[in-house]
Amino acid sequence: QVQLVESGGGLVQDGGSLRLSCTASGRTFSINAMAWYRQAPGQEREFVAAIVTAGAATSYADSMKDRFSISKNRAGNTIFLQMNTLKPEDTAVYYCAARDVRTKSYDYWGQGTQVTVSS
Repeated sequence: QVQLVESGGGLVQDGGSLRLSCTASGRTFSINAMAWYRQAPGQEREFVAAIVTAGAATSYADSMKDRFSISKNRAGNTIFLQMNTLKPEDTAVYYCAARDVRTKSYDYWGQGTQVTVSS
């Protein structure tokens, strides 16, 4: 099993910035990518960004790639999401996820961290 713990959420004003962190522990050798998703009230969960644990490849949702940046530490077990120029519509619970090497699916999820952007 892989455990994911997010941190860094909070309340920020329109136009502000936040940096989220997510650390993976446990059987981390069984994952090859980590990602951020978010879910706003009454909406479906949506993809934000992803990064491979080995190497530098990243991917972003088109609507967020100009304002958000995903990165990782050298060990590849902690990822970050730098969010700039935040808007009220970015308000959501942000979840960290990890992709299993064998299933090729994001099978592991954190509990989420709330991000609230006030207007």
